[in-house]
Amino acid sequence: MTAPGGPLLSSLLAVFAHPDDESLLAGGVLAQHHAAGARTAVVTATWAHDSRREPELADALAVLGAGTPRLLGYNDARNPEAAPGRPRLVDAPLDEAVGRLVSHIRDFRPDVVVTHDALGQLTGHPDHVRTHQITLLAVEAAGLLHAYPDTGEPWQPTALYAATHPESGVGPLRPLLEGAGKTVLAVPDAYVTTTVDVTPWAAVKWAAILAHRGEVARKRPLPGLLARLPEPDRAEIICTEFFTRLFPGPAPGDPHRLTS
Repeated sequence: MTAPGGPLLSSLLAVFAHPDDESLLAGGVLAQHHAAGARTAVVTATWAHDSRREPELADALAVLGAGTPRLLGYNDARNPEAAPGRPRLVDAPLDEAVGRLVSHIRDFRPDVVVTHDALGQLTGHPDHVRTHQITLLAVEAAGLLHAYPDTGEPWQPTALYAATHPESGVGPLRPLLEGAGKTVLAVPDAYVTTTVDVTPWAAVKWAAILAHRGEVARKRPLPGLLARLPEPDRAEIICTEFFTRLFPGPAPGDPHRLTS
């Protein structure tokens, strides 16, 4: 990741609950840092490797330059076809889920990790909330020698960010989501530490969102809602991404931060 006048960070790992979260919430930042030469990857907490959404996720990650799918393989809280026979993410033992994510962190060795915020990302989906909790624990545990010793050599990311939406940044998303019967949860503006204009990478981000074809074809999921908007309205929504630095905390002048 880069900062104005600062060095290029070598790697960024995004950890999100479902296929399409990575494109909707951090697709611009992922595309930006891939274009700048950073290593990028995505861990998805739900859906299995042989599920119908894995090929779509693979296509989206290829567009973003974020490697191949890394799936924890848990079932979706609201869709039992995500990983038949597997426990739902919200029901899985916390220690097990954290260990699975620690393994990916130690394997990829990212400088920075990005995940959901504590509210569960606008709609408060329980899988989003659980992924946030798991990621907080895994980022800390990954750097500890005696935590999950069978998952590889310790690695401590430099920073952890939450993708989020401030009250002032919800804009046209509110009527769009409320019109589909969805809850809209935003954070106070002061909670946001980094706002990124991803306009130069908006076309790549939109192509990644469109790769989630099953969700684009449906009426209620956000990719489908966005696909039915006029382009100027859609651009207003997807061209800005918001983040809060959670670990080790906001540090003025620290070069290891998202570009703002």
